[in-house]
Amino acid sequence: MITLLLIVLAVIGCLVVMRREAGALAALAVLAVLGVVGLALDAGVIGTLLLIAAVGVAVCGLKPIRRLWLSPRLFALFKKIAPRVSETERVALDAGTVAWDGELFSGRPDWQRLLDFDNAGLSEEEQAFVDHQCSVAAGMCNAWEIARERADMPEALWEYLKQERFFGMIIPKAYGGLEFSAKAQSAVLQKLAFNETLMSTVGVPNSLGPGELLLKYGTEAQKDHYLPRLADGRDIPCFALTGPRAGSDATSIPDVGIVCRGMHDGKEVLGLKLTFEKRWITLAPIATVVGLAFRMFDPDNLLERGESDIGISCALIPRDTEGMEIGRRHHPIGSPFMNGPIRGKDVFIPLDYLIGGLDMAGQGWRMLVECLSVGRCITLPSGAAGIGRYAVGWSGGFTRIRRQFNIAVADMEGVQEPLARIAAKAYISQAAVMQTANTIDHGVKPAVPSAILKSQLTEFQRDVLADAMDVHGGRTVTLGPRNYLGIGYSANPVSITVEGANIMTRNLMIFGQGAIRCHPYVLEELAAKDANDFEAFDRLFFRHIGLIFGNGARAFTQALGLGKPNVPFDAIAAPYAQDAARLSSAFSLCADAAMASLGSKLKQREMISARLGDVLSNLYLLSMVLKQWHETDRVDNEAALFHYSCRLLLNRAEQALVDLFDNLPSRALGNMLAFVTQPLGRRWHKPQDALTREIAKAISTDTALRHKLTSNTWDSWEEGQKENALARYNALLANAERAETIYRTLNKARAKKALPEIALHPEQWIDAAHETGLLDDEDAAFMRAHEAEVLEMLTVDDFAFDAFVTRREEKATSEIENEATA
Repeated sequence: MITLLLIVLAVIGCLVVMRREAGALAALAVLAVLGVVGLALDAGVIGTLLLIAAVGVAVCGLKPIRRLWLSPRLFALFKKIAPRVSETERVALDAGTVAWDGELFSGRPDWQRLLDFDNAGLSEEEQAFVDHQCSVAAGMCNAWEIARERADMPEALWEYLKQERFFGMIIPKAYGGLEFSAKAQSAVLQKLAFNETLMSTVGVPNSLGPGELLLKYGTEAQKDHYLPRLADGRDIPCFALTGPRAGSDATSIPDVGIVCRGMHDGKEVLGLKLTFEKRWITLAPIATVVGLAFRMFDPDNLLERGESDIGISCALIPRDTEGMEIGRRHHPIGSPFMNGPIRGKDVFIPLDYLIGGLDMAGQGWRMLVECLSVGRCITLPSGAAGIGRYAVGWSGGFTRIRRQFNIAVADMEGVQEPLARIAAKAYISQAAVMQTANTIDHGVKPAVPSAILKSQLTEFQRDVLADAMDVHGGRTVTLGPRNYLGIGYSANPVSITVEGANIMTRNLMIFGQGAIRCHPYVLEELAAKDANDFEAFDRLFFRHIGLIFGNGARAFTQALGLGKPNVPFDAIAAPYAQDAARLSSAFSLCADAAMASLGSKLKQREMISARLGDVLSNLYLLSMVLKQWHETDRVDNEAALFHYSCRLLLNRAEQALVDLFDNLPSRALGNMLAFVTQPLGRRWHKPQDALTREIAKAISTDTALRHKLTSNTWDSWEEGQKENALARYNALLANAERAETIYRTLNKARAKKALPEIALHPEQWIDAAHETGLLDDEDAAFMRAHEAEVLEMLTVDDFAFDAFVTRREEKATSEIENEATA
């Protein structure tokens, strides 16, 4: 009995020491005291074993002893197996800042740090712009007209965007811009997201491009000249980075600029002779100024730097520069936003065209990754969140007015499943973009979160659009001016591919960058290795060991329901925050285990890296949902959506861990991690059907939750504007309850054969019920108007037989030849 008691006390004591990361001395004290007690109580075997364990802890853990024999050997081994960080990777790692992502990597997140990013919302000026200017711009758009009839936005819309400085959201007011917050930029793009071409056209100049590069790195002369012109649309920018052989691997740019002398404005000046070929450049066909990334060389040492390869550099080149070929177009799938190639051979530019001047020559890669850490958080994630808002509105509205088998299809459980998924992914996306944009407004440059948001939310967008297409059925698979969804659905691969393809971002960037950048110790350990700083390595390495033991203890005990952390959330949110903390410990432990067991090979084990990235991504998204819940006013039915969203994300995080355990090369390690982090098995299953039913009903009826999810959308209609499906659905849903009551009355009458058998259309039921007195004049008039509007919203377009023929002359010739042959 004494032996068993001492074992239990030793385990508990060590777990407490590890959870608190109290260090080797505390562990030594626990084991030594219990060992002496064991000997004193005649439990000699366990007492001796505990004392031996205490000696082992002392030899390996106490600084004066370990530095004599263990630490030097570990340092030598670490130098051999630690991954080599290339200069390109180091620049990327140094870009951006670490904030909440670092807390999740630590395994012991301080939730108050997240809540300290207070969110004041949009300013009155920003909200007014979203309400008015964005609505006017949206009212000029029809997807079919832009995609199929014009292959461009209307000229009046282009002029309006310039006039209202949509292209100058990030530019300070001192230069004529709007100087909007990151939250306001996101809100604008979310509202415009119903049309991919409009959102992309506004988003790109305010994301990675000349405007942001000039603001951060440009010379004063460059800022004074270009920023006012970019703000008011006199200049349209594009940025040429990718090409035939440099896509995701942007550092492999084969385009070159050779330092030489040449003629400019009638004078011989020192400059660059550029040869380049770029593809997939947004706004290139209409751009008046081109930002160009290229590799700069100085073979004749004209710059007197003593080096030939200067490195990646960026320049601003006016459109009319001699030798530059620009103006042709690509045809992006589903959306005709301006996109095309740019080419040039031996194009001479003066050195003044370098962004930032000669001082920034060779600094292009750093410039790009630093800008990308912010821009990638805004444009495409905001577009995804915006699509989620509209998908909720359109899908909920359509499924309520579309009736089959005498009921609204929104009441069918097979339809309710995708409706709930749409709502949850829209809810998560809105929280993620708003709260991450808020951290940017607080000065954070979120490198890892930008990769999370870009990849995860555009994948959500893909899922949301697929579900929305499914519940609409034939209504949106038939293209035409009435179709508000189909063209956007077909354009979705663009978001998946650009600004870092999702495959690359998920498999290489989220964990690959975060494992070093966000980890509490790894980056400093690598720096100690490079500096050959033994003392720093010893200090950091054993703190790192303490973190590993601490995360193991926290993950294990919290999985057993013991020692849950205190969290600053209400009773509804607290269990999710506590389990996020548990999974944070599990994630951190597994990250260290993967790095230790695979070493530099982890770079090539992309599926392992991706699963670790999935855990981190889902925990980050969950954190954003928790913060949004904490600081915003709740509405009826929102609790159901909150529960659904949190359980979905936790289920996904646990599944990623299970997949990791099943695929680690060391089966013993995988099994051990599974036991430590999930001793009682998985905790989170997919959301329950009851939540699904409640959410589906809430978004398909006129509820506060539906209004919250579709806020800041184009949901109004004014005379002269294009058709607005969301506004029409909202109007129908405002009267849906009254209509449903009358539908039930008509269905009962039909069941009792109180209406003529030949009355097969709703309009005929209404007329017959009115004639028999079943409906009074007011209800009959209401239902006739309601059914007319419903039929209008169910109607799809049709065209002349040869409306889609574009090669008419060849077709006519072919028909004549066929007739002659016959």
